[in-house]
Amino acid sequence: MGQIRHGSATTTHAVRAALQRSQASLATLSKEFGVNPKTVAKWRKRQTVEDQKTDPKEPRSTVLSETDEAMIVAFRRHTLLPLDDCLYALQASIPHLTRSALHRCLQRHGISRLPDIEGDKPGRQRFKRYPVIPP
Repeated sequence: MGQIRHGSATTTHAVRAALQRSQASLATLSKEFGVNPKTVAKWRKRQTVEDQKTDPKEPRSTVLSETDEAMIVAFRRHTLLPLDDCLYALQASIPHLTRSALHRCLQRHGISRLPDIEGDKPGRQRFKRYPVIPP
């Protein structure tokens, strides 16, 4: 199975390991492997050949404050309104709230989908059987 690299990666695990083992200068290695000297220096400093995680440790909103998020979550859990209805009701108290910010907030807290309620949808039924008429 091949390794998975991110879209802008210019080196593979084998190249990174070779950079770490080599005693040659940064300029020589950068010309040999066709990468920037900064890339060679970066991989020489690291202990592993794996990419480092770049995601935030705790996902949070750049638009909404913690108070706004707490209010949105409490409102959704109390009312169980659909997304657009929540947006319309909450925009009076949170004027900078957008539909996408609201949806991302609800996803972060695991309440973006409303729970299925019995009687909400008709039950599945089989099609009615009709006699087959020969041609």
